[in-house]
This record gives sequence, C-alpha cells and structure tokens, in this order.
Amino acid sequence: MNITIRQIQSFLNVAALGSFTRAAEKMHTMQPALSQQVRDLEAELGIRLFDRTTRRVELTEGGAEFRNIAAKIIEDLESAARNAHELAERKRGRVIIAAPPLLAAAIVPRAIADFRSRYPGIEVRLIDARTDQIIENVRSGQVDCGLGTFHAGEEGISATLLARDSLMVFCTSNHPLAQRQAVNWRELDGLPLITLTRDSGIRLLVEVGFETAQIRLVPAYEVGQITTALAMVEAGLGIAVLPTYAWAGAKAMKISATALTPGIARDIAMITRTGRSIAPAVSAFARFLAKYTNVSVPGGATTAGRLPSARKPARVSTRGEMNARK
Repeated sequence: MNITIRQIQSFLNVAALGSFTRAAEKMHTMQPALSQQVRDLEAELGIRLFDRTTRRVELTEGGAEFRNIAAKIIEDLESAARNAHELAERKRGRVIIAAPPLLAAAIVPRAIADFRSRYPGIEVRLIDARTDQIIENVRSGQVDCGLGTFHAGEEGISATLLARDSLMVFCTSNHPLAQRQAVNWRELDGLPLITLTRDSGIRLLVEVGFETAQIRLVPAYEVGQITTALAMVEAGLGIAVLPTYAWAGAKAMKISATALTPGIARDIAMITRTGRSIAPAVSAFARFLAKYTNVSVPGGATTAGRLPSARKPARVSTRGEMNARK
C-alpha cells in the first residue's frame, strides 16, 4: 500500500468542505491535481470515497468510515510533529540524572532550579546513588545522564568534562592549619586523620598523596560518607582530606578548607550512554550542570576560612603533579 499524507489531506478537505474547488483553494493547489490525489487514494483503498453530482460531493459509506480513521491519523501525526518540534526547541521533555549524595545536594538542585526557570516545560528527576550504581543506570538507559567522578574508559560510557576538582584539607576554624593559603602534604604527618573507607575513590587519592609525601597514613577514623567526615572534623576529632565540592556540606560548620600542595586534581564529568544520541533536553541541562559545578566552591575568604576557586586547582611541576580520576 502506497498512501501519502497529501492524499489523505486532500480527501479530508474535500469531505469537510463538500467541494473539490474549495478544497483546492484551501490547499493552494489546482483542482485537477487535487482530484487526482483523491482518485489515487481511492485506487489504493479499492473503494469509492465520494459520490459526485453536478451540485454536491458526498461521502460514501466507506468514505465516511475512512474519514474517522484518517482524521485520527492526521491528528496523531500533527501531534507527533509538534512534540518533536517542541523537543528540538527545548520546550518540553524529561531529564533523569543520577549523582552521588553530596553532589546531588550541592550542585544538582541549584542547576535544576535555574534550568526550570529557563525551560519550564522540561521535567528533571534526580536520583542519588553510589558511583557504581550511576554507571550501571546510565549504561542500561534507566537514567539519561550521571554526574560525578569516574574511571577513564568505562565501557559503554561517554564522559563530558564539567570542571576540575582538587583535594583540600578540612579542619576546625581554630586549627593551626586553618586560614593558610596552602598546606603541604608533609604537614599532615602525625595528625589524627578522618578518612573515607577503602572502597572510596577519594580514599585512594588520599593514599597517593601520603605515599608521594613519604608519610604514613594511619586513619584515626574511617567513615563511609563525606558528610559524616565533616561532622567529625567539626567535633574536633581530626582533619580530613576531601574534594573541594565537600565545602558545600560544610558551609554552616565551623570548618576551614585549605588547598594541598602538590595538588591532586580529578575530573567532575557528566556521563551518557555511548551510541545513544543525546536528547536536546539533556544537552541543554548539561550547560547548567557545568555552570553550578564550577561555582560549587566560592573563591576568596569565607566565614570558616579561605578557599581557592574550584576552577583553579593547585598545580605543581610535572615531577610533583598528581592528577587522578576516581
């Protein structure tokens, strides 16, 4: 069967107006051409659609039945085209993003609020999850994108760099390391250290820092969440080495955060599934994620100490430089 949209539109206009002449005028075409469209449609369907007289054009029984179906087809097609256009223009759509708990709290809500003010027709859903769950959810298509720090070369995953993040030392505001411009890793030797557990990529980077500085890492406490580590720092139980974005969870605390040298930097990225085209809504949302990832750590002095900008992690010479991804 070879029925065209133009044939159906010609038929529906004749049926609605009761005239080939008026239908041709509405469609800005010549009457013979429109009549041919209807005849070709009748030939494809194998039925007569109109009874033609010198005065009127009336639908046959078969034509009346086909009109109801054809009108629905055109309505659905126009709706699909309108939806596609709105998606392309980012007027509607849906974004499902997964992020680890702290990034989900520190970055994504502000990005969503700003994004929704610009694109109110696009729904954004946030899922907070572990990094391994984020990767699996992106790979399986359960979420559109993921935010976090990831190993390079994850199978089935494409990454878009949003910002660079460096490790910092967090301590109480009255600690000897507070209010410093920078702290050398060797100055951490012998201090009570609160670390994340060994299944954390952050813990691995901390171990690299201690090993490079040739000092022993003997944790005073090991915890599973950054927020727990920050609470223990505020209680005066020790210091912690955490990523700059951890500051978002410490703003209301009496805590100082200072850059470490040599610097250990890593990428904060948005990941999507390889081989799957990125929807216009996701592409638009990525720009807002990048914006708020870059401003997640304020520059200049704070009530709890001085923090360098997250956009400019501490850098050292090639010999001492240590860049890593989770």
